[in-house]
Amino acid sequence: MKPLTRIDANFSASPQIDAEDLADIKAAGFKSVICNRPDSEDGGAHPDHNLLEAAAKHLGLEFAYLPVVPGQINDTNVASFKEAVSKLPGPIVGYCRLGIRSKILYERAR
Repeated sequence: MKPLTRIDANFSASPQIDAEDLADIKAAGFKSVICNRPDSEDGGAHPDHNLLEAAAKHLGLEFAYLPVVPGQINDTNVASFKEAVSKLPGPIVGYCRLGIRSKILYERAR
């Protein structure tokens, strides 16, 4: 599993995950995953969110896709993130390229 930045008891941020990381995420007690990285970012060289969503659901994890362009977080992104966090079972892992967008979204949503 990638190194996580624990924000509070309900949320941790992570750099880009792979399908192999999901079993460790579940074993660590997380119930949900939020992807904040657009599939097309960096030419799509990272795992597509559909692949990760299918693998997460296979393990019994909830999954939300809320892509945000780096440096362009807006109030609509924050509102969507806040709604997802309120509906998803916690604790939650949010990920993007480095984990920074996920961390910022969570902090702004609080």
